[in-house]
Amino acid sequence: AFPTKHSCFLFLIFPVLEIEARTFGLISITSVHIFTVKQVSSVVELNVGGQVFTTTTDTLRKVPGSRLAEMFSSSASACKDAEGRFFIDRPGTFFHPILDYLRSGQVPIQHIPEVYREAQFYAIQPLVKLLEDMPQIFGEQVSRKQFLLQVPSYSENLELLLRLSRAEAVGRRTSEVVVCVVSSEEQAARCAELIYYLESQKMSVVKFGPCKLGYYNNDLLRCLEIDIKAQGYQVSYQEYHFDKAIKAKLENCFYTFTFTWW
Repeated sequence: AFPTKHSCFLFLIFPVLEIEARTFGLISITSVHIFTVKQVSSVVELNVGGQVFTTTTDTLRKVPGSRLAEMFSSSASACKDAEGRFFIDRPGTFFHPILDYLRSGQVPIQHIPEVYREAQFYAIQPLVKLLEDMPQIFGEQVSRKQFLLQVPSYSENLELLLRLSRAEAVGRRTSEVVVCVVSSEEQAARCAELIYYLESQKMSVVKFGPCKLGYYNNDLLRCLEIDIKAQGYQVSYQEYHFDKAIKAKLENCFYTFTFTWW
């Protein structure tokens, strides 16, 4: 309960009474209890990416250390829209499950990657950890990323693959880039001559490896397809067989990635 008018008065004069009492030996006081005032919860309206939400400050401060908790602390200054609502420049669609979690602890079951991204932005760590245990996030953040760590310069080669596909697309409905996957230095040396041959035939080639993928070449190709499509490209791939590769018994190292532009 909040201090009344009289209790506030007693609180102010208590130190004086204590000194007087100690002076005359009337009482022995070993500790003083201080009144603390809890922050009052209030109803607030939020404009999140154009969508309006109504909730309480207690709900928004549910997770200490989160961006929302900091935003609605007494010392924070927040951006407001023309109607005086607190404005957050994030997707409103995925704020619904964030708010549901803060209200009731309900873990979302739809749009998991998008909600995970928003939970990271708002620094709601308990929700982030819960989502990381879900198959959609575990597969991407743990399993696939750990797999790709075995592939040297994966990101750089992916970007090169995309640049070459665009360069090959001028005046064409589709473009093709050859991907060579090698698992050892010895295999890389054997493929070098074949790569040189393909480039002499005006074909674009990107080499991945050497990397110890063993029989997981298809997993690497699938990762490339996922990451390319995630950037908005239409792409498919298949094995690329040509005589020189077959004779060298390296036909399983070469694949064509076909990009469709229109």
